[in-house]
Amino acid sequence: MNLNKRLRKSIVIGLALSLVLPVLAACNNNSEAKDTEQRVLRIATMWGGGDDTWLRQQFTEIFEYTNPNIEIEFVPAIEQSMYGYDQPKQGEKQPDPVEEMKKKLTGPNPPDVVMLDYGQLSTFIDDNLLTPLDPMLTDDKFDTSVLVPAVYEGLKKLGDDKLYALAPTFSSSALFYNKAMFQEAGVELPKDGLTWDDVFNLARQLKSGEGENAKYGFSFNSYSGSDPFYDTIQYSAPLQLSMFDDKGEKMTVDTDKWEQVWSTIVGINNEKLLPVMDDPSKPRPMEKAGSYNPFQGDNFLSGKVGMTIAHYGYINQLIDANKNAEKVEGFKPVDWDVVTVPVHPEAPGIGGNIWMNGVMGINAKAQNLKDAWAFIKFINSEDWARLKSRSSYDLVSHVKYNKPKEGLQYNIEAFYKLSPIPNQDNMSKLYQKMPNLHRVQELGRTKFQEVLKGKKKVREALKEWDTEGNALLAEIKKNPNGPMEGGVGGEVYTK
Repeated sequence: MNLNKRLRKSIVIGLALSLVLPVLAACNNNSEAKDTEQRVLRIATMWGGGDDTWLRQQFTEIFEYTNPNIEIEFVPAIEQSMYGYDQPKQGEKQPDPVEEMKKKLTGPNPPDVVMLDYGQLSTFIDDNLLTPLDPMLTDDKFDTSVLVPAVYEGLKKLGDDKLYALAPTFSSSALFYNKAMFQEAGVELPKDGLTWDDVFNLARQLKSGEGENAKYGFSFNSYSGSDPFYDTIQYSAPLQLSMFDDKGEKMTVDTDKWEQVWSTIVGINNEKLLPVMDDPSKPRPMEKAGSYNPFQGDNFLSGKVGMTIAHYGYINQLIDANKNAEKVEGFKPVDWDVVTVPVHPEAPGIGGNIWMNGVMGINAKAQNLKDAWAFIKFINSEDWARLKSRSSYDLVSHVKYNKPKEGLQYNIEAFYKLSPIPNQDNMSKLYQKMPNLHRVQELGRTKFQEVLKGKKKVREALKEWDTEGNALLAEIKKNPNGPMEGGVGGEVYTK
């Protein structure tokens, strides 16, 4: 995290020096008269307090530079610094940041702008705490057609086709593939829009070798250490399967759909289409050879898998690895490209795994509505997007400024062709209200491991999870966040 912050800081500072003057000139040219009235714009955040340097560098510095008469003040819903001095007592309920934010928005001296996570936005829309932005977009002739549809439409869906927030940047995942492995196997290269079954069929064709020489077709992530149970969660996320109802009172896993999901992941593990988890008790090949291999823990870079799902920032690792290929004995530069992550036929076009950054709306009780909109419009403008488009970790919401890095040619649209996975904010609120609910998931993980080890059939394990989970939910209802009797198995699964 610290490395990311330093990288972000150096990028912002360097770019600001080279690009802020054109932005400033454009702003001045568009102003009929210089605005000198001193004002304060208050921006509410979920967490904060103390050092707000990163927030200013990321979102407000250029706006403050071009508007010296507007002072930005950050208003955290929860002061993060308080946790450094006061340890919570056992069983003590911790403050809910969402509820604390609502108090800030409706209390005395309310903030003007509110910064949220995408998953929290619908709650504030439903409670009428945000101002619709559509009239302002229309008045200022803000062209939304230039924005990434997955971002713009994803935000509008939460407001029943009304826009209550904008997000200037986002990040996402895509399916990376090794061209050489496909060509060596005589298999057609992947394309955008593949289903999960398509990807698993390609993986079967790529699989070769045994033991340490084995090559696999696919991995849910690039690193050796994937847990098959958590693979089921990633695989099923677009289907919006729930472990229990929206009150956290009744299990919902004894179904045909859950059986299909578990059977699929168990099946591809039994076929050995996925690389197995490393056994920590055994020495790694690099340790046997006594030489350093910087890619030992990366299944994709080490050539062990032909396809993997990875974050946009993974591109930096691929570029760096290829630049330094000659320094690593036996390593050949990876000829790679990307396509959209696999989709389910039942949820076509969904599965983008998009994380929107800087999601901001205007408080319905904003005291400084004019400057609030001016700020949101500014950080979602073309000039701001051009400035931020060189970021190593984020994409910008203006489509035309998302371009491949360092003159490379790869399918960058794969990162934003799909729609975000539908919001499940109610589940997030349940987990905040009843932290012990994580035990239900751990119970499911134990049952899933028993299936992988051949001790139980899929439906048998799901029925047990359903029955034992109902008993656990009843216990959690009595004690939602305090210590509980007994425990739930959580051993690491290895093959």
